[in-house]
Amino acid sequence: MNMDHAAVGGDVVATLGDLVRRPSVNPMGREVSGPEYLERRVGDYLAQRFTAAGLPWARQPVLPGRDNIVARLEATRAGAPVLLWDAHQDTVPVEGMTIEPFTPVIRDGRLYGRGSCDVKGGMAAMLVALDRLRTDPRQRRFTVVFSATVNEEFGFSGARALTGLWGDGPASDAPARIVVGGRPAAAIVAEPTELNIVTTHKGAVRWRVRVHGRSCHSAFPEQGENAIYLAGRVILAVERLAQELRTRNPGHPCGPPSINLGTIRGGVGVNLVPDLVVLEIDRRLLPGESAEEARREIIEAIASSCSPEWVEHQAPFLQSVGLPDESGRSVLGGQSPAALLAREVVRLGHACRSTAARYGTNASVLSAAGVPSLVFGPGSILQAHTADEWIDVTQVEDAATALVELAAGPR
Repeated sequence: MNMDHAAVGGDVVATLGDLVRRPSVNPMGREVSGPEYLERRVGDYLAQRFTAAGLPWARQPVLPGRDNIVARLEATRAGAPVLLWDAHQDTVPVEGMTIEPFTPVIRDGRLYGRGSCDVKGGMAAMLVALDRLRTDPRQRRFTVVFSATVNEEFGFSGARALTGLWGDGPASDAPARIVVGGRPAAAIVAEPTELNIVTTHKGAVRWRVRVHGRSCHSAFPEQGENAIYLAGRVILAVERLAQELRTRNPGHPCGPPSINLGTIRGGVGVNLVPDLVVLEIDRRLLPGESAEEARREIIEAIASSCSPEWVEHQAPFLQSVGLPDESGRSVLGGQSPAALLAREVVRLGHACRSTAARYGTNASVLSAAGVPSLVFGPGSILQAHTADEWIDVTQVEDAATALVELAAGPR
């Protein structure tokens, strides 16, 4: 099936294929480069699409080569509230994938490719919903602002920059501020929820730990201090604390707090005693947990196993509070967006429940900036980041339909 260049108003399969075909891999803090990295291609596609549709849109520079894209579809009812639809442009890396990551393929009702589930399927549903709303004869009860944000997978910097648009931002953000037009009344953030509605989820704090040793020739290892051995003590301390955290608050809807030690880099050759190992720690926070206190607990656990003189904790490169459950209960036109969405999903023949998630999303950033937010979209989180990532295209279509009905109102 040819899925190139989805027409304005085109179907979700064509739109999703266009998005998957345009790589937008997040470097995840690594010093890597190549045509598959960063979000520029997706951003350019969105700019062309909105221009063709005649929608007001703007770029918001966030990082070099990485721009948020915002667009606006006005309500047809006077004084209508503004509803933000947000979907991130970036995907995780493709190492270890068992399928062609950027060649969308449909098989057994599934579209395969990197980002198909997380979260280009949700973005496709929002884009097609915008197209359909433009020509829907019903009055639109909400103004919809669409944001395609960058760097969600590694730092939420796109969402944080977006929240600056409802205040005084830099002069370069002026066009985007005009399009957004102030703080939205509520937000729907696209993530794979299987058409359920996530009203609360975890936050996270992430940072690098540099374990320093002293290098020397491996023939005389006693003259050095092996950073890998020292890092081993750090790793065991983190593992012990991670096991203990599993017993804390096990009945919380989001699950217990957790730790993951995700990367380790060190050593330059087998015949040298290594002088540096770098670890990356991910501590998932329950809503209401303090990132500072959670980080301090890990630092103290490490200090009890390895002399602090060898260990350097860098400042966090990500710090995000969780999404409190109250965020899903905002009111638009006398009803909550969660209730409105749930009703439309049920009308499409799906069960729909409000639920909690163990992962984090842009919703926590938007909520902290005063915009009550919920998470909704097609696909399952179990397919996100996988070696053969895929999404059920029927769910993408149903998500688009539910979003149209939410904004357009009863027939």
